[in-house]
Amino acid sequence: MALENYASLQEALRDALERFANHVCLIEADRDHENCRLTYRQFKEAALPLACALQDAGLEAGGRAAIIMTNQSKWLISAYAILYSGGVLVPLDYKLTGEEHLALLAHSRASVLIVEYPLWRAIARSEGFNQLGAKTVLVTEAPPEAKLYGAQRWEQARDSARGEPEFRPRQHSEWAAIVYSSGTGGRPKGCVMTHENYLEQCWSLTRWYPFWPGVRYLSILPTNHAIDFMVGFIGPFVCGATVVHLRALRPQYVQEAFPRYGITYVSVVPMVLKNIEHGLRERFAALPPSKRRLLDFLIGMNRFLTRSRPRPWLSRLLLRDVHKAFGGQLRALIVGGASSEPRTLQFFYDLGLPVANGYGLTEACTAVTVNDLKPFRADTVGRPLPGIEVRILNPDADGIGEVAVRGKTVMSHYLDDPELTAETIVDGWLLTGDLGRMDAGHLQLFGRKKNMIVTEGGKNIYPEDVETFFEGLAMKEFCIFASGYLWPQPAGATAERLILVMRVPDAQRPDGEWAREIAVRNRSLPDFKRVSGYLLWEQEFPRTASLKIKRDVLAEQIRRQLGRDAVKPL
Repeated sequence: MALENYASLQEALRDALERFANHVCLIEADRDHENCRLTYRQFKEAALPLACALQDAGLEAGGRAAIIMTNQSKWLISAYAILYSGGVLVPLDYKLTGEEHLALLAHSRASVLIVEYPLWRAIARSEGFNQLGAKTVLVTEAPPEAKLYGAQRWEQARDSARGEPEFRPRQHSEWAAIVYSSGTGGRPKGCVMTHENYLEQCWSLTRWYPFWPGVRYLSILPTNHAIDFMVGFIGPFVCGATVVHLRALRPQYVQEAFPRYGITYVSVVPMVLKNIEHGLRERFAALPPSKRRLLDFLIGMNRFLTRSRPRPWLSRLLLRDVHKAFGGQLRALIVGGASSEPRTLQFFYDLGLPVANGYGLTEACTAVTVNDLKPFRADTVGRPLPGIEVRILNPDADGIGEVAVRGKTVMSHYLDDPELTAETIVDGWLLTGDLGRMDAGHLQLFGRKKNMIVTEGGKNIYPEDVETFFEGLAMKEFCIFASGYLWPQPAGATAERLILVMRVPDAQRPDGEWAREIAVRNRSLPDFKRVSGYLLWEQEFPRTASLKIKRDVLAEQIRRQLGRDAVKPL
């Protein structure tokens, strides 16, 4: 579809439902059975009565409607009904607490809430529930005798609607969604996204990674997440592809979904990608020596023959059993939300399973750069997408500075926060707060600007950059802090030191073994980048919806529970 010809997102989706009417758009699976399988025509027939019910309940053009649900068909049906009505979509993270949901609902001033029953029950039992501003609440999948706390059943509201809903057109510059981003620290921020933002992002992404009828996208990330909203809803739908939702996300069911549905694309966060890598390496290591040698030979041959660009047909021929486990149709794994280890990216590429790693942020709609695989480079987060400009502000001697982004995908503003908006968007450039460097048109990242440490000798250290040297150690989680950030001291009191904080699989493992393994990695670093000690942490690291570590929260937890004497020196 020629997205440049459309004024709004709902207009493009409306035409897609007509154009691809007989193609399957959505499959919802629960363990070993399907809850539903909808064609584009059936999707339209399910969504329009809901749009009518929302309009009858008072949803105006420009009115705000929130969705709090796990991935399922009703999420996408509800989203389309809201957009068709000219509403502004407010997708909220279902993993938040009831109190957090209430705070975001109040901040967004949503007049409509569509919510899954268990999540609604948690909200209704939360402090401050009596101040809920939403006038219409539709609850999905509520048990027959469930207490609804003044809400209506989603199914009943849709099925009882009469007449045809009014299609309310919107324009490029008008709001399409308010997407909340907590980042890795600080208060939640409501990013106001326009219809132009989404149309432009969809156009640029599908230039490099197209969808078409027959493509099947496995939706694992929450649909409220910017990545999955774009590549697990908007992108597939305007191209006639199929989205597969899994109600049960246990590894067994995810693994079975690949061959069962012939998955073409799937989006994951780096932590999930790493877990898949571990599983594959364990399976390879368990092979008999002769089969392992043959596998290594075939992987080496595939690496050589695909060094300039992927050749899916060739990789599937050489490494048939590996590709069979992924359904035999997988073209790429899409990864984002946090940095990925180059070694992991190269591992998958050598198997003929390219990882479309990229860099983006909610404020830029979804993606800023993506690896175009021409050629594949594991040490970068790819090139700027078509229509997006990237520049490096105030680069140092190594070319590293703050990443700034400009283009039609950059958000309109932060909701009700003109000061933060003015600080973040300057002369049309979005200041990301991330540090990077351009290398032959590819972007390399080095961490967050606020996390940068300046040594007494004037050297800049990026904790995220140093962390890559400790990847592969048998740790559940780890990250690096400056000692002065964990335990603030008066200026000049002590020299700054780097501390490796880690959560290990076996608390009984002797500290001496950790010290030896860390010391080996440490010696590969320049003197000013070396860690001076490590700290064992027993609790799970706090993380964002995209599984980035909330460094400020973790630091506060460490500060409250441990002192400097808990650090084991190297």
